[in-house]
Amino acid sequence: MADVPLQVISENAASERRITPSWTITQLRTKLETITGIPPSSQILSLQPSAGAERIPIDGADEDNIRLSSFPLAPYAELHVGDARPPGARPNYTDTSGVDKYVMPEDEYEKKTDSVLAWKKAQKLGRFDPNAPDHEQAKLAALDDEVRSRGIEEGRRCRVGGEDARRGVVRYVGEVKEIPAGRGAWVGVQLDEPVGKNDGSIAGTRYWGEASELKHGVFVRPDRVEVGEFPPLDDLEDMEEI
Repeated sequence: MADVPLQVISENAASERRITPSWTITQLRTKLETITGIPPSSQILSLQPSAGAERIPIDGADEDNIRLSSFPLAPYAELHVGDARPPGARPNYTDTSGVDKYVMPEDEYEKKTDSVLAWKKAQKLGRFDPNAPDHEQAKLAALDDEVRSRGIEEGRRCRVGGEDARRGVVRYVGEVKEIPAGRGAWVGVQLDEPVGKNDGSIAGTRYWGEASELKHGVFVRPDRVEVGEFPPLDDLEDMEEI
């Protein structure tokens, strides 16, 4: 009989493979180990001849002699390969934390002529822009002007992003070195409700408050802060008397 193309599906792989009907179940298990990484003794095999059809177990008492021609091997049917091992005993093929990675030395990378760094140098972008220091200073000055023009000061009531549900008090104005997004003024707001991102600290540096105020803190740029008469909201204010 001619080989039959099947879709071999396991937890970590899915691919089309040609299966020879004259193979025994034992031979099939051996070949599937190289495809799925599951040892033959731990494989749970089942065949789904067509979409919506029930899976047919592929096993037997004498797998060394039972041939695959005994099963309905329809072209492009799904051959499912389960793993009988406990989850803790299965290798994690998606975890690359223990894989050694090559890191090109910085001086070697700078010598390359076909890298992103070389392109930035040629185009005079980023730190290679001769006017970059002026641009950075202008950005920092604009943030400081935003703080002044909006009257943002510690202790003032405010709301963030124009959302009434995010009202609070300005607790900090200044640099936040732990935020990788850039230098310049940031505004730390202690929100009335736990709808923020932190507790007033970032990466171990505390700017205000206590750890018990989880999710009451947020750091934003000045253009997202509106100071004014924004008292805490009273959720019961508009409720009718019962």
